[in-house]
Amino acid sequence: MDDQFVTELFKLLKEKAKINNNSSYTSQLIKNPDLLAKKIGEESSELIIDFIKNNKTGIINESADLLYHIFVVWISMGINPQEIWDELSKRQSQSGIEEKKNRGKIHE
Repeated sequence: MDDQFVTELFKLLKEKAKINNNSSYTSQLIKNPDLLAKKIGEESSELIIDFIKNNKTGIINESADLLYHIFVVWISMGINPQEIWDELSKRQSQSGIEEKKNRGKIHE
């Protein structure tokens, strides 16, 4: 996978978000933020469970589901993936511990 894959997938999901009938799950999620939030929670929880169970296949599947729903959140908020990459790039030169200190949050 490369940047082009992410760009194309994001573009496809943006197009699906514009569909005004029930044939697009992406569009349904965009129209129902409560459902989208619920799905983010579900997919996150399922990923955690598969991680705890050391279930590699489950982790792969749930990661794909979670990433899909994260993309839909970005689309609903008008966020372009490049904004996320830019933020990650800024953090690249910082340790995770330093970054969390700068935000005033340290989690064990």
